[in-house]
Amino acid sequence: MSAPVLTTLLVANRGEIACRVMRTAKALGLTTVAVHSATDREARHSREADIRVDLGGSKAADSYLQIDKLIAAAKASGAQAIHPGYGFLSENAGFARAIEAAGLIFLGPPASAIDAMGSKSAAKALMETAGVPLVPGYHGEAQDLETFRDACERIGYPVLLKATAGGGGKGMKVVEDVSQLAEALASAQREAQSSFGDSRMLVEKYLLKPRHVEIQVFADQHGNCLYLNERDCSIQRRHQKVVEEAPAPGLTPELRRAMGEAAVRSAQAIGYVGAGTVEFLLDARGEFFFMEMNTRLQVEHPVTEAITGLDLVAWQIRVARGEALPITQAQVPLNGHAIEVRLYAEDPANDFLPATGRLALYRESAEGPGRRVDSGVEEGDEISPFYDPMLGKLIAWGEDREQARLRLLSMLDEFAIGGLKTNINFLRRIIAHPAFAAAELDTGFIPRHQEQLLPAPGTLSEAFWSAAAQAVAQSLPQLARQDDPASPWSFNSGLRAGLPREITLHLSCEGQDRALMLNAADHARLSGEALIVEHEGVRRTLRAIRQGDSLYLQWEGELRRIETYDPISAVEASHSHQGGLTAPMNGSIVRVLVEAGQSVEAGAQLVVLEAMKMEHSIRAPHAGVIKALYCQEGEMVGEGSALVELEEV
Repeated sequence: MSAPVLTTLLVANRGEIACRVMRTAKALGLTTVAVHSATDREARHSREADIRVDLGGSKAADSYLQIDKLIAAAKASGAQAIHPGYGFLSENAGFARAIEAAGLIFLGPPASAIDAMGSKSAAKALMETAGVPLVPGYHGEAQDLETFRDACERIGYPVLLKATAGGGGKGMKVVEDVSQLAEALASAQREAQSSFGDSRMLVEKYLLKPRHVEIQVFADQHGNCLYLNERDCSIQRRHQKVVEEAPAPGLTPELRRAMGEAAVRSAQAIGYVGAGTVEFLLDARGEFFFMEMNTRLQVEHPVTEAITGLDLVAWQIRVARGEALPITQAQVPLNGHAIEVRLYAEDPANDFLPATGRLALYRESAEGPGRRVDSGVEEGDEISPFYDPMLGKLIAWGEDREQARLRLLSMLDEFAIGGLKTNINFLRRIIAHPAFAAAELDTGFIPRHQEQLLPAPGTLSEAFWSAAAQAVAQSLPQLARQDDPASPWSFNSGLRAGLPREITLHLSCEGQDRALMLNAADHARLSGEALIVEHEGVRRTLRAIRQGDSLYLQWEGELRRIETYDPISAVEASHSHQGGLTAPMNGSIVRVLVEAGQSVEAGAQLVVLEAMKMEHSIRAPHAGVIKALYCQEGEMVGEGSALVELEEV
């Protein structure tokens, strides 16, 4: 049988994964096709494709989750194959079948394998039959509250609710006791339905201090299957991976082999083809428990590529063409160590709420040996509320773990983002933390070190304000002459003929304001984006970037946004009025649980807002009476919009 023709590839996804898949496809000489929603018309993945097809709509449900539209896009563009990326329809057996029925190639496993492993419940049942150890839980068909209540009582609290068809933390809730179960189950089911089109749930015992270790498997159409070592993904927030590394620190060769061989047996049992990941929980005694199998390429696949030197997307394309795996298990490399962090548009200081808006400043760290950035955005792009808030990933490789860690810290220092909140400083604190340096890893890492990773805002030092004032003065083009460096007018010292040699600057940074007097005695020089300042005999070189009306200054490992203001006309902006509750971000109202005139207790759930595929509850800060409602279900609201007026009683 001749190999299938594959010259044009459609990527049924968006963002950094679409850009990453297209990069390899182009390197192999393929024509690339992007699909996009109305919101993503000018997104980076659309711009980088050879051909783009408009799916219409804004929400994923109206665009990227529309199977008929995706098949039609492939036919219209001449694509012979579809790569699903991850998320969206990547683990949807119906999508795989529709592609096959249309005479196209699906760059993923057979639909039967997705059926067997794509459902967490079905996968657990299969592994139980195969004798693979499982975490105690319930993964049956009945989905009513009473069934889950009985299962939780049998398992014992705390428990973890999980969407059977999902991943990425969507539809996951930790339940500490029975009083939380009903609300958590309903919310998790809505999230699962919104993200995956399937509201079914399972529940399992929530283990304390486990490690999350997963095995990368790969199989071809000729019966060959191997594992490409493992990844440690223990550092998570709300069950969403934040940091991944390969290999997993501290694993013995014997344990690596045992887990790898178990993963291969799982894949072979269902006739698996392509890239997949078998995920395990590993306890301190070295015992591992099957969690799930993800029948797709994973977000964290770059760390596996870094330690093996392999291109997993290239392997996917070659396997789809009918080629055999190019190496055997004994030939799988394991060189050095790699660490990856996920960069999100979110506000760590505000419970990690997703952030939307324009990327006014976006500078990636330089690539080079052992340094890689996979991103899906560029400066000037708009980050919408309709999709996952991940902007990209930073990956560092080193000959050992410490070299990789230090290289990643350097990359994080070089990155510059402005215009919206991100988790980049949070990531830097994790990688710099002594416990991370010592590889003290488990899924409770972030809560355990929360005080250091999420410190309360402190007062900015006098040294910072002095440097900020000099940076701002040096960067103001209207105050300096650029054509004659020898001229006294080329320095923003405040020198004015017949007037005092000083200027007053009113600066604002991170909610703090300061008026500073700058005079000719202050020595600073701005060369490009390097600010050289001298304070009390100490000279430093700092990064200073002027972008629009803002200046970004690198200070103590963090890029801080500084703005000037007029103290006479400055009025503190407020999104809310007295007694008002506002939207913490742009999003869609999915539930309104109260009505005008209703009395509520402190902590009562009032409104549920969905943004970036996650639900966020607006709760009563105190007991009171609902005076007015300013939103309705299905409505899109902007950040700061008044939702509910609550009158205290």
